[in-house]
Amino acid sequence: MQRLGVVLLTLILLIAGLAIYLTQPLFGVAYQARAHTVAPAKLSAHVRALVRGDQPRDAGHPQNLDVVAAYIHREFALANGATTDQTFQVDSKTYRNVISNFGPETPERIVIGAHYDTHGVLPGADDNASGIAGLIELAHLLSKTKLPMRVELVAYTLEEPPYFRTEHMGSHVHAAQLKQQGAKIRAMISLEMIGYFSDADASQDYPNPLMKLLYPARGNFITVVSRLGEASLVRQVKQAMQVTTPLPVYSISAPRLIPGIDFSDHQSYWNMGYPALMVTDTAFNRNRNYHTAEDTPERLDYVRMAQVVEGVHAAVIELAK
Repeated sequence: MQRLGVVLLTLILLIAGLAIYLTQPLFGVAYQARAHTVAPAKLSAHVRALVRGDQPRDAGHPQNLDVVAAYIHREFALANGATTDQTFQVDSKTYRNVISNFGPETPERIVIGAHYDTHGVLPGADDNASGIAGLIELAHLLSKTKLPMRVELVAYTLEEPPYFRTEHMGSHVHAAQLKQQGAKIRAMISLEMIGYFSDADASQDYPNPLMKLLYPARGNFITVVSRLGEASLVRQVKQAMQVTTPLPVYSISAPRLIPGIDFSDHQSYWNMGYPALMVTDTAFNRNRNYHTAEDTPERLDYVRMAQVVEGVHAAVIELAK
C-alpha cells in the first residue's frame, strides 16, 4: 500500500512538472499600464491594402506577390529601415523576401519575420496579412528605439503550399543564407496570424483535449509557441509581453510532433540550428475562417492586434539587452 502511494505521488509530481514545463507559468508578473504606441487604424489600413480581391497573393501569381513586396518595401523604408530585397528562383519564376535592418551592425542579431503569401487565391487577412501589418508597425516602433544590437525584420514569401516545408520557403532561403554566412542569431520570432480573437465560450480548440485543462476555453489571448529546450527564451518573451499589454499571454513549449508547433516560418530557423519561436492567435484552433474565403479584414480585432505588436516590441527590447 505504501509503495502504491509512492508511485501515485511520483506520477502526480511528473504530471505537474510536465504541465509546468508545457505552460511556463509566470508568477508575480502583472501588466504595467502605459501609453499605447500602435494605432489599430494603421494595422487595419495595412491589412486592407494587402487583401485585394483582384490581386491574389499565392505562389501562382508572382506578379501580385511583387506588388505586395513593393508595398512592404516602401513601408519599411518609411520607417527608415535599411531595406533590401532577397530574390530567388523557384520553377523559373522570381520571388522575393523583403529585409529591413534596424540598430547597429553587430555580430549577433534578432530576427522577426512574417509571411505575406496566401494559401491559394484566398484573402488571407489573418493568415497572414495580420502578421505583415504587425511587422510593418513594429518597424515604425523600432525606428524610434535605441537598439544595442541589430534587429532584422523579414517579410517572407512562399510559406504556404505547395512550398511549405521545402527548401523553397522564403524563410528557408533566408535562414540558410544566414547559416552560410555564419551569422549568430540570439532569437527568431515568427508572427503567424495575430489578429483573430473571441470572447465567446468554447471558442478555443486544442490539438489535444487534455490541453483544455491547462489553457482557456475562450480565444481571447495570444500564444508564444516553442519546441522543447527553449523554455528560457519563451519566458523572456512572455514576461516582456505580459508586462507591456493587458492582453492575456499564454505559452506552450512542446515537441514538434504536436500539430501546430512548427506550422510556420520559425521551423526554417530550427532546421538551421537557431533558437526560434512563434507568436500566434493559434490559427485553425480558433479561427474557423482559416484557409477559407471568409478570412477577411473586417473579422479581425485591430485593438488586440495592436497590443500584440506592442508586446513583441517590448520582447525585442528585452532580448536585445
